[in-house]
Parts: sequence; C-alpha cells; structure tokens
Amino acid sequence: MAVARATVVPPGSPTRYHPAMDAVAIPVLPCRDLDRALAFYGALGFRLVYEQGEPDPYAIVDLHGAEVHLFVAPGLEAERSLHGCYLRVFDADTVHREWSARGLPSTGLPRLGPLGDLPSGMREFELVDPDGNRLRVGHLIE
Repeated sequence: MAVARATVVPPGSPTRYHPAMDAVAIPVLPCRDLDRALAFYGALGFRLVYEQGEPDPYAIVDLHGAEVHLFVAPGLEAERSLHGCYLRVFDADTVHREWSARGLPSTGLPRLGPLGDLPSGMREFELVDPDGNRLRVGHLIE
C-alpha cells in the first residue's frame, strides 16, 4: 500500500477548504505541577478557561483564541522534554515584546528566545515553559 505524502503549500498560498474539516489543532502539553503552570501562563496573559482537579488534573488556558491544554505528568523531566507546539499569531513582534516585559531569562527554564526571520517565510521566536515545553510563536512574513 502506497503512503500519501502531505502536499507542501508555499507560504502565502491559499489552502484548500474542505467542508468536513473545519478544524483546529490544540496542543496538549505536560506539566509537573498544574498550579505552577497556570501561574506561568497566567503571567503571560493566558486566561483560565477550565480546570479539573484530582484524580486527573487538567486545565485549558487561552490567549486571544489560541488554546493550550495542560495535564499533569509526574515523571516529566523538564530538561529533556521534547513536547511543544506552534502558535501562529498576527504579530509575533508584539507578543515577543509583551512577554519580554515579563523579565523572562534567555537561558535555563523557563526562557524566551530571540525574535528572527526564517527561510520558511516565518518571523518567530521560542518560549520554553518551566516544564520544558517549547512554544514556537510566529507570523507569516508578507
């Protein structure tokens, strides 16, 4: 059986609409301590949409329509985490400036990386939260 490959859509190209796929992907990221994670994301401007307690702590936070779900993973090794997501925004410069004003360091956990233009046509930066989750945040360069 042949495996179909995804079609590469160049930046700026219109994507095809499928009426049965009016969908959005939402990241579900692990954390070691839900209260600490909620405090971190709250300080960045995310608002708490939903919180569930024991036995399976879980929360949903939202930043201007971009949802991030959080669940507790007790054995998580933050320094070795490979979890992450991409948040496409309208203006990465503004988000970076606002998050920079929070005084996040550029090394360690958490950390905020520099803003830059990539060959892919995106202007982006990376935020790594206290649990090692990498959030790449960017917008399409026009």
